[in-house]
Amino acid sequence: MPLSPLRLRLLVISLLTVSFLGALDHTVVSTSLATIAGELGALNLMSWVVVGYTLASTVLLPVLGKLGDVLGARRIFLGSLVMFLAASLACGFAQDMAWLIAARVLQGMSSAGLQLMSQTIIARVTTQRERPRYLAIIGAAFPIAILVGPVLGGAITDTWGWSWVFWINIPVGAAALGLALVAVPHLEPGPMPRHFDVAGAAVFTAALVALVLAVTWAAERSAGTGTAAALAVSVLGFVAFFFVERRAPEPIVPFRFFANRTIAAGTALSAIIGVGLFSITAYLPTYFQMAYQTTATVSGFVPIATVFGMLISNLLTGWLATRTGRYRIFPIVGTSLGAGGLSVMALLPAGLPLWVPMIVMGVVGMGTGAFMSLIVAVVQGAAPASQTGAITATVNLVRQVGSTVATAIIGGVIGFGVPALLPAGLDASTLTPHLVHGAAPAVQATIAQIYGAVFTPIFLALAATYAVGIVAAVLLPHGRLSDEPVPAQKASETLSA
Repeated sequence: MPLSPLRLRLLVISLLTVSFLGALDHTVVSTSLATIAGELGALNLMSWVVVGYTLASTVLLPVLGKLGDVLGARRIFLGSLVMFLAASLACGFAQDMAWLIAARVLQGMSSAGLQLMSQTIIARVTTQRERPRYLAIIGAAFPIAILVGPVLGGAITDTWGWSWVFWINIPVGAAALGLALVAVPHLEPGPMPRHFDVAGAAVFTAALVALVLAVTWAAERSAGTGTAAALAVSVLGFVAFFFVERRAPEPIVPFRFFANRTIAAGTALSAIIGVGLFSITAYLPTYFQMAYQTTATVSGFVPIATVFGMLISNLLTGWLATRTGRYRIFPIVGTSLGAGGLSVMALLPAGLPLWVPMIVMGVVGMGTGAFMSLIVAVVQGAAPASQTGAITATVNLVRQVGSTVATAIIGGVIGFGVPALLPAGLDASTLTPHLVHGAAPAVQATIAQIYGAVFTPIFLALAATYAVGIVAAVLLPHGRLSDEPVPAQKASETLSA
């Protein structure tokens, strides 16, 4: 349904604000964790403040996507925003770690609704041609949150206390809620399903929880029978989920749509973003502190350059795709830049001036941003309008699962590879950047070589992932984004030729 220019601007402002709040809570807590764990006295549970949030937001994606199609995106969006504000309030009042983790799970569940319904609402009120520009604006929330979140979280914790890391959401979110009540239109929901896919939702939740537990325990190098059992449950669960969805009359993940080449290739490209880039950014500072002997502050410049390149490219390609109607060239160029940049990272000798890897990773970020939001718009345009929420959830789901699994695998490779190569007399459990920087030059050179040897195959593997993305991008059908409005309950199965 078309909106007036003023109402569309108000809608975009509202969606951008709440998307930023949801994305910010992924990053703002990181610099507060040590303080929170110390005051609540549960250092062993600290990681679950982040894991609980991420797991809940991932698990709920397909369920909320289906509910958005059935009940209407506006209802799910407003309900998620109210729940997010209530959960933020509860987080700040937490008296122990169990309370905080439970509140963070609620925050993650509601964050999934904010992220997903923002993209779904844009898809329902814009043409295919307009959509990339607006999705790029809303998609900018994530890289901005990566840039400002850790700094903002540290400043708030030092100035007002860690509770305000969560309470700061209340006034901003309340203002966004007031704006959303006015700006978000009433969208006609799809037909009520005869049977909601309860079995599919339950099996998927169990399989994903088991997967996250397995990769989390493996990354913490506490692999054992528990890790193996969780992995086995996960594999069996996803196999069962596939067969349940094939038989379900109203599946939460519409596998039948993958017969459409646009949807199949676009979903693969979305997964590659999670696997190829989002998984490595958390480890880049450690790599540069150890291999390039930089301080913690300086090492942060490389991920900042990566995210900044992603932000600029995301906005630019969204504008260009809307202006020209062309979309296929951007993922082809983007995946090529990602594959080339990560291959160069594997070949760079340690000790070069830091601006060299900053430029290289900035190029990788630009390549990723070239199709990060655009591919969501392309896939949405290839699915029926009545399934917009479900297909948008699927695209986001593969990206988050890919990022979670690849992050754990990379952590495991580093955790195994570095201790295995360390010379006698150096203990990996006590090896800190401060200790290395104060060691003899020969020791520093040895550590740099070790980290280079461990990270080289990681960069090459991620470059290969982007190379697969080039194939997926080439397989996207030729076409142009349509200027025709998308009816409430009718959309073409493919993009206009």
